[in-house]
Amino acid sequence: MATIRNAREDETGILSEIGLRAWEKAMSSVGDMAGIRENARAAFDNFTQSSWLTITVVEHGGALAGWAAREKLDELISDFWIDLPFQRQGLGKALLAVVESDIVRQGFVSARVETHALNEQAIGFFGRNGYRINWLSATYSQKLDREVQSVGLSKELVETSPETYGPAY
Repeated sequence: MATIRNAREDETGILSEIGLRAWEKAMSSVGDMAGIRENARAAFDNFTQSSWLTITVVEHGGALAGWAAREKLDELISDFWIDLPFQRQGLGKALLAVVESDIVRQGFVSARVETHALNEQAIGFFGRNGYRINWLSATYSQKLDREVQSVGLSKELVETSPETYGPAY
């Protein structure tokens, strides 16, 4: 049984580790990440310590299994990480549903997420959950010394009525 709740400040270390492990798996299709692994570790440490109030966690069997964050508390899901042993068990779907509910409750009508274009697992996961790719960009990464493509995905969470001209009959 999954439990989904807000993160606690004393969990930032394990949340950082979960994020790093999931990030390494996601980045494996881009190439060797050994050169930037310590930078990624520092980024996860800094983010989880400074932004834990924006993090929603999923637990399974009493263990932290993953987390999602909305860094600016807007419609952008800035982070979404499920620890490797807990992937493909429905925990990500349950976590996503709660995050989407929070987005709607806070007055937004859609959700957005971004990832690198080679992250087939994330693109597939979000696609199965109603997200559609709506942009593709490529930027040069100095740290990787190569061009990295990113995609943006979005999902309408609130059905809006189409605008019409004239009186409705």
